[in-house]
Amino acid sequence: MARKYKWGNNSTTAQKEDQYNSTTQKDQYARLLSKHHGIKFKTYVEQYAQGLSLQGEEHRPSTALETDRLDAPQRRGGDQGFIDFSRSNDFSSRNCSKGGENGSLTSHMEKINYDRNVSQDCDRKHQGASHGNKQRRGERRSAITGRQYGDVEYVGESRAPRARDSQPHQRQQQRRSKDLHRDYTRDGGPCHQGSASWPKKVSCNGQEQEKKRPKKKNVPKHHEENRRDGMMRSAVNANNMQQQQHAAHAPYFHAGYINNGTGGQWPRKQIFESYMTSEEVNQGLKSAQLIQGPLRINPRRYQEAFIPSPDGTRDIFLDGILARNRALNGDVVVVQVLPREKWKVVRSDNDVEFDTLDPSVPRLNREILQRTANVVYIVEQKHSRAATGFLKFNHNNNNKFFTMFCPVDHRVPRINVPLADCPADFISRPSDYSNTLFICRITDWPADSWLAEGRLANTLGQAGEIEPETEGILTEYDVDFSEFSQDVQDCLPNNLPWTIPPEEFSKRRDLRNECIFTIDPDTARDLDDALSCKPLPDGNFEVGVHIADVSYFVKEGNALDLMASQRATSVYMVQKVIPMLPRLLCEELCSLNPLTDRLTFSVIWTITPQGKILNECFDRSVIRSCVKLSYDHAQCMIEAPDKLFSPEELPPVAPEHTIEEIQHAVLNLHSIAKNLRAQRFQEGALRLDRLKLSFTLDEETMMPQSCHVYQYRESNELVEEFMLLANIATAHQIYRSFRELALLRCHPPPQAKMVAELQEFCDQMGLDIDFSSAGALHSSLLAIFSDDEYSSARKEVLTNMCSRPMQMAEYFCTGVQQEESRFKHYALNVPFYTHFTSPIRRYADVIVHRLLAASLGCGPPVKLTRERIHKQASHCNDKRAASKRAQDLSTELFFGVLVKECGPLDSEAMVMGVLDHSFDIMVLRYGVQKRIYLKSLPGLEMFQHHKVGKKSELTLVWASDEDPQQPSVCQVISLFTVVEVQLIADPVTMKCSAVLKRPDENAS
Repeated sequence: MARKYKWGNNSTTAQKEDQYNSTTQKDQYARLLSKHHGIKFKTYVEQYAQGLSLQGEEHRPSTALETDRLDAPQRRGGDQGFIDFSRSNDFSSRNCSKGGENGSLTSHMEKINYDRNVSQDCDRKHQGASHGNKQRRGERRSAITGRQYGDVEYVGESRAPRARDSQPHQRQQQRRSKDLHRDYTRDGGPCHQGSASWPKKVSCNGQEQEKKRPKKKNVPKHHEENRRDGMMRSAVNANNMQQQQHAAHAPYFHAGYINNGTGGQWPRKQIFESYMTSEEVNQGLKSAQLIQGPLRINPRRYQEAFIPSPDGTRDIFLDGILARNRALNGDVVVVQVLPREKWKVVRSDNDVEFDTLDPSVPRLNREILQRTANVVYIVEQKHSRAATGFLKFNHNNNNKFFTMFCPVDHRVPRINVPLADCPADFISRPSDYSNTLFICRITDWPADSWLAEGRLANTLGQAGEIEPETEGILTEYDVDFSEFSQDVQDCLPNNLPWTIPPEEFSKRRDLRNECIFTIDPDTARDLDDALSCKPLPDGNFEVGVHIADVSYFVKEGNALDLMASQRATSVYMVQKVIPMLPRLLCEELCSLNPLTDRLTFSVIWTITPQGKILNECFDRSVIRSCVKLSYDHAQCMIEAPDKLFSPEELPPVAPEHTIEEIQHAVLNLHSIAKNLRAQRFQEGALRLDRLKLSFTLDEETMMPQSCHVYQYRESNELVEEFMLLANIATAHQIYRSFRELALLRCHPPPQAKMVAELQEFCDQMGLDIDFSSAGALHSSLLAIFSDDEYSSARKEVLTNMCSRPMQMAEYFCTGVQQEESRFKHYALNVPFYTHFTSPIRRYADVIVHRLLAASLGCGPPVKLTRERIHKQASHCNDKRAASKRAQDLSTELFFGVLVKECGPLDSEAMVMGVLDHSFDIMVLRYGVQKRIYLKSLPGLEMFQHHKVGKKSELTLVWASDEDPQQPSVCQVISLFTVVEVQLIADPVTMKCSAVLKRPDENAS
């Protein structure tokens, strides 16, 4: 039951009647004040209202109210402070009549403004005495709203006070209106109904204040911000279901309080649990009572969320929004596992994600108990707190200042946004914006509201259009696509066209006369790697990998370096690239364009035709690429080794080199690469290729014209092998030189329990898969299927299944991760690996270049500490994951547009997984994955799910297509079943869905 708060002693009936009459008079003058704008008239009314509020001051017995306001954060849910308006009888039910609505609003504005001025003097007098208590109480402030939370600081929206101008009354009136807007209707609840009086004025020591309003003194900015922040926290949300039901019957609804109908006030009920303090979290993590990890919310069932178990076993389940406790997808959180009786009971294996099952968990009547937990702390907000979505206007909403924002991503909560942020005609013409995409940023999520609070950041345009949708994707995933600042531009050379300074030639190895060339996609403009292969008299080869020397231009610590470290990676959308570095560097100064002198870092090996490395060296160098080949050009040379290519079939070639020389170099590299690749897989490497969709775009409109599954060919493998060889060699070099500072890249082994579950499943399916090592898994996948029409499709399905237990590769600093056994790259099966070959598009490579230069004595000493390298490595991991997700969404967007313009599209599909009421497919023609829900299929009479061991099957019964008297058609759906589907795009969202086509009458 809600607790009732009583403020002071009860007044007599006569005193209450006097206050009621005073309130009535004051509301009349407040209504006049809203109609008249003269300064003299306003001043007169304000002074009169002050006098009325002072008449009842003598009845106030103590300063308990101020004490409660200071002690508010100590209560449960006290991370929201509150403003008390219940110290008089102004909010009794008889005063809350409709006739006083206008006066009540104006009076509330003046009450807030006046109460702030009085409170400032109190705060200044007692800030020294109360500072220690406030500091202790502040340890449990919200981690969402920018308040400090233990030793983790989150930056929220600044609320600095405005300076007074030459028109104090006009400025004051604007501030009053803004305060009312913010403090009373933050969550979109109804505006205040009924009258209100000025707050009684009592000094901090219990003495009455002077009747004359005190002048506002110059309060230190941080004190003013803290006080304003406290008042902001007091105006908490009201949009939870229980409070909405109560508000429908209550005569007065207050932000922070609800009238109990007897003149008292009920505090708002807290929905979410308060976060633990940092000290409690640290102690809980040390004692293993708490678990930390990244939060993953199921995109299809947003009520379900998971975090990985630290011991590599099954994931931990978080059931519902309350369990997530205001954390968003990707946030690093700390959870507390619930008692065993509160663990989720899973009715069947299909009720949860595949990777959450554990056969070691006790099963009761074929039920599974799944470990369940609640979030108790947010360590780091990885989610950008930005979302794309639509504005929803509720005509029945009494709130005049806020409306609701509905994100497209259902994993993000609905958000209350100020109407002031919306288009000017949104209230009068909301239907005009029903299909308009907006960007909203969450600024707060109070503990007593189902809805978050936020501000509209931008209007994107119409949903379904490529550019607005693309901008929304980039913003949601915190991709910086703004133009580079002038400070960054000033770090670039300004004497264009730029040439290599003469002194650099004496510091570098001159390779400009060597036959060096690039092999890249035909649309590539940032060419950061080149290859060379020179035959030696003894029959061996001198093979070189030459990488653009980006660190020469990106000096450590300048504005360009800071910007590159923040972006961390280039993002490749379907129609454009969001570069990590300015285009002057990406496409000109650093790009290894043909027939141009460029600065490089070279790794050169003496290598036998069989791929055995005899010698290895590193050098800073100068090269001049003789030709820009595409993968298609190199593939043609590989497939037609005896063909004589004409100049018209290739891009321009430097006159110093012949086409035959280039062709022989490509063929020699291909031969060596095949041997290197064979050795790599013999030594236990693993490759799990995932299908990638490639588009053909209209050059003018950039609209998709067609698409196909990208073919990974021998020319791709050629380049890949030598890039891997260079990265491995560089990892050994920098780790030998800097044991504590090397930036490496590890790939942890797959989660053991998930592998065991998958092994059991494959055994029951009759699939002979060996998961004992990376090499064994690779060999199994190559040998399992016969060569028939659908063998490659079955391999892709199985590859997708085998990818589920795999963990993500990550950058790390060797000084932080000190166990060498954890440096290993599982898929490559090598002890040390790093990224060196793409510094134009990856910041991690820039750091590796600096370490390599320092290790060779041809660069400045390393200034970075292991803590800084570790922090930057973690940031690069986050940005790489966000970039990957943005690129995937871009592909989905363009595929949806293509299906809308050219569809519906028919294709065969192979079943990848079977659930109780749906099944997943891979569309063979396009390589996309979709889920088909059975309840929405037209013509389907019934379906039944059953299991044969671990194998799930669905039996579908279709009505006869021609004659109702004919028997129904049955169809069995299981793993690897080939079905016919039709792809359809939503005309508004461009989301593509798959519909199962009815089988032929002869099917069974």
